[in-house]
Amino acid sequence: MTLDTKTTRITRSTLLLFALLLTIFHSPINTKALGNTVGVPAFADFSKSVQNGAADVLRGVYVADVLALPVVQQPHANAGFVSTTDGQVTQFHMAAKYGNIGLLAHNHLSGSLFSQLAAGQEVRIVYGDGKTETFVITEVLRFQALQPTSPYSSFRNMDKDESLTAEQMFKRVYFGDHHVTFQTCINAYGNASWGRLFVIAVPKAQVSAGQINARYEQ
Repeated sequence: MTLDTKTTRITRSTLLLFALLLTIFHSPINTKALGNTVGVPAFADFSKSVQNGAADVLRGVYVADVLALPVVQQPHANAGFVSTTDGQVTQFHMAAKYGNIGLLAHNHLSGSLFSQLAAGQEVRIVYGDGKTETFVITEVLRFQALQPTSPYSSFRNMDKDESLTAEQMFKRVYFGDHHVTFQTCINAYGNASWGRLFVIAVPKAQVSAGQINARYEQ
């Protein structure tokens, strides 16, 4: 089996789940969004607060002056789970199968903070044993859903002339070299299902000034 064939097969097997996640953020939940209303703590304090001694288990994500959020894991056999507790994000286990970190949140809860993320900001990931990884945001992707209520909608890039299918979207944001992808939805024009927001961050050691906002330019 060639790599291209294997990649296509894997993508098709996960496409339904990804399609579900593209709509799950838009289900109305009567929970008040609190976010980081009390301010972002110092990184050292936040890191200690989320550690539990578990090596290789993602426990927190930190962006100075923007967010300091504990990460919860998806339950076994429930890969469509996204936390409905404000002040948390959920690790997308399907992304981990491709060597990447997916962080999911409803846009009326912790996902509301994702819109404050911008190219050049540092993202620090904290594991249960205290290990950290540092990434730099290189791209913010905003897409309009052309059929907002359909899980199989195509998507139009709001920043350039580009349209993607759900499968192409999955590859765009979760395939490739090791990186972090924040995912939530965009509420616009009175439609909670109007669009999708993805924020991409790559390892700091691999980033040069020219890569910011250019990682996915082709």
